[in-house]
Amino acid sequence: MDEAGITWTTNKHRNRYYKSTFENITEDRRAKIMDVAISEFAARGYNATNINVIAKKAGISIGSMYSYFESKEALFLTIVDEGFHLLETAINEVSAESEDIFDIFEKLLIYSRNYAINYPEMNQIYLDLTTQGLSSLSAKLSKQMESITAKFYYESLKAAKQKGIVRYDLDERLASFYLDNLIIMFQFSFTSDYYKERMKIFLGTDVIEDEDKIIKGLMDFVKKAMLP
Repeated sequence: MDEAGITWTTNKHRNRYYKSTFENITEDRRAKIMDVAISEFAARGYNATNINVIAKKAGISIGSMYSYFESKEALFLTIVDEGFHLLETAINEVSAESEDIFDIFEKLLIYSRNYAINYPEMNQIYLDLTTQGLSSLSAKLSKQMESITAKFYYESLKAAKQKGIVRYDLDERLASFYLDNLIIMFQFSFTSDYYKERMKIFLGTDVIEDEDKIIKGLMDFVKKAMLP
């Protein structure tokens, strides 16, 4: 388990970017490699990160590292895939707890805030994914990650419309995009110094210290836009 509380177990039902040899080492060794890799990618960005440095800091030879991952990209994708898994887990938990679209959205806002606080390095890596510097990977990664949320929002909104909870003329796809954008920007506001300062400029120092007030304001905004 790393500092953020992520347990690095192998899962054959998810995408596997690592080699089978990675499954055969101890959980502690896997965690050490992943901890170092996350810190390096978060601090330096994908392009500036050196897999040799990761191996050295993790206390393994570069030969061992390449016996677990065929490339830096494979190591990076293994980390990103864990982020996908955390997202899927959160969505499954939220959808199991409630069918109310507004309750679901509020819970996801809270989750996104907690994720940014509890997994700051993973969140920084996700922020790095959105930059043009990773355009070579963006098509593959955005399709995998955003498809999860797009489908979830769309189906939740469609069900809410059928029950008369939201406006009958609401476009589910547009609304899904808007809701996800709100969550992404909210989440980044707790990770990136730029977005933290941006939030401070818009809301003021006194407001940004009251996270519950921000969430309540967002919920009021969304409800007024979507309620019948």
